[in-house]
Amino acid sequence: MSRIRLNQEYRNKIANRMRVHIEAEDTQEKEKFFQERENFKAHQDKTWELAKLCVERQYPKEDVSMAHYLQDKYPNVNTIAKDSCFHFGYMGKPEEHDEDDKYITKHFDFRLNGDIDGVDRQDEIEGYRPQSRDFGYAYFRDELKAQDSCNPDITIEMEGKDSNPHWTKYTDANDKYLGSSSGRNNLTSYSDKWDKDYELDLIGREYCRDRQIAVSREEYKTFEMWQQKKGQLIMAHYKWIKSVLEQMKEIKMGLKGYKYLDEALELCTELGLNVQEDEVIRCNSTGLVIYNPKNLAERIKGMKNKNVSREDKIKARLLYEHNQAIN
Repeated sequence: MSRIRLNQEYRNKIANRMRVHIEAEDTQEKEKFFQERENFKAHQDKTWELAKLCVERQYPKEDVSMAHYLQDKYPNVNTIAKDSCFHFGYMGKPEEHDEDDKYITKHFDFRLNGDIDGVDRQDEIEGYRPQSRDFGYAYFRDELKAQDSCNPDITIEMEGKDSNPHWTKYTDANDKYLGSSSGRNNLTSYSDKWDKDYELDLIGREYCRDRQIAVSREEYKTFEMWQQKKGQLIMAHYKWIKSVLEQMKEIKMGLKGYKYLDEALELCTELGLNVQEDEVIRCNSTGLVIYNPKNLAERIKGMKNKNVSREDKIKARLLYEHNQAIN
């Protein structure tokens, strides 16, 4: 029996299947990402309670109610603004910064696309800010991954590359699905729900930099720790997908050097993935990943019972990835 030559179509099919297989594997990087993601919401909610306490200490509820009353009564009064980000600060000691007593402050943003570096960028043109999208892509990775038009890993995949239509296509689709594509004043979907869960009525002008809120050093460090946890989730996502991409780079290099299909299938077997020759030949590159019977069945099941908890969605995703690895 003559050997089947390995053409580019077959290479693409096998590479697509290997990507699914590698993402389904239990690795330290993947486990770290899952841990950071599943622990984050509780950490944010706890930190938000502290933020409410600090804000209400400076803007007592009765004063906010009075401001609401005056604003509703007089059309020329506009003094209440909803906000989800705050400038918290405290008076630092010389040993903290080698200077005389100095007011230490940072910008803490609880929104889904909020910055994580403590810099207030509200004067900047609406659009991509450093790591402003990355948190949402990491936290809602499963939801984005389930959409054919989205790619939650696109920023990592495009690292080091110039802006291009492929990158723009997926960031636009991701932002549209998460509900942030029309700017901060026209949020929908996940972004709208997330941001509304972290909103307070404050007295003052629209921008939070006009409202410096004094906190204790211990409270400030708690906010910093929460901000760091947000960055740690982004970094865990980055390290996991980066490890996947590095493996895929080696696999694609190997596939490029093979001449025959049986060599590529042997590589799959050695890496723990069982792919049959007829499966590669009969399917298109998308079909190899999704449309063999077991994968198609899992995909169809995933379309049912959409009103499920986030925990159940994650369990379903893990089961899907497990079955992908077995297949």
